Amino acid sequence: MVAMLVGLILIAFAVIACLPAGLNWGTDIIAFLKGAAPVLAAFVGMIALFIGFADIKDKKEAKKEEAAKQAEEK
Repeated sequence: MVAMLVGLILIAFAVIACLPAGLNWGTDIIAFLKGAAPVLAAFVGMIALFIGFADIKDKKEAKKEEAAKQAEEK
């Protein structure tokens, strides 16, 4: 319950901060998002590469285990 209340307060603050009648931080927020977008894209791209490499490694390991299991059965 407390987490929901804090979440609602933070969302309300974010909305008020963007409104011209509120804190009028809209242009600053857009500038921050423009600057953070390339860094965020690079970070997400690196994570995707790591996940892809791990997936390839897992598939190779699964093939080795399957081959060992088949050899054991014969």
